[in-house]
Amino acid sequence: MIDRPDRMNALSRETLLLLGQLARAAIADPAVRAIVLTGSGERAFSAGADLKERIGMDENAVRDQLTRYREEVGVLDRSPKPVIAAINGIALGGGLELALACDLRIAASHAVLGLPETTLGIIPGAGGTQRLPRVVGEARAKELILLGRRITATEALAWGLVNRVSPESTSVLDDTLAFIEPITSGAPIALSAALDAIDGSFDAPLAHGLELEQLCYERCLKSEDRMTALHAFAQKQKPVFRGK
Repeated sequence: MIDRPDRMNALSRETLLLLGQLARAAIADPAVRAIVLTGSGERAFSAGADLKERIGMDENAVRDQLTRYREEVGVLDRSPKPVIAAINGIALGGGLELALACDLRIAASHAVLGLPETTLGIIPGAGGTQRLPRVVGEARAKELILLGRRITATEALAWGLVNRVSPESTSVLDDTLAFIEPITSGAPIALSAALDAIDGSFDAPLAHGLELEQLCYERCLKSEDRMTALHAFAQKQKPVFRGK
């Protein structure tokens, strides 16, 4: 959880480093099946960069901060475990870029999303110009970035920017945990292999993607989880996967 509600969960240097540390720990913990990222309070997932901190930075310090964004957010982007953003409020700038590094995005009904960097004389520099077009397409991405638009959760759902909008008066975190139950009770090896197959071939030729898919399938084929699922199916029971 990004726990800076007094600063709209803005991403300071310290916050980014802690985020990366927690992500690495969750990835290394075999008991963790999925990583859910949310913000403290109901107002903001993250308002993006901590502009009070940023105003005191020289150009080199800003460059270092952008590198830190890529490194720490990249831990989530490369996670072998599914990463889900529970967007509990506004997600702007670096906040939305952080959510874009996740595999799934669930938004509260009052959430507002946008990349307003061009209105501040810069561009999205933490992956926004690259990840957003891959999610919503080039035209939508240019509209959001060039116009500095902010869109509602309902619009974001229609664009494909989020996977689900939580019902009003429902905790987005509770709704997210219920939504991802098939992941948390699923087969970890298969889920990791599926992520690798999708992410590893997204921009590659189909032939390369099919080869990668076969390699990823091989990991599942050799797993105990696969046999567990077959036996459970034969006995009309729900399988209990152990990630082996």
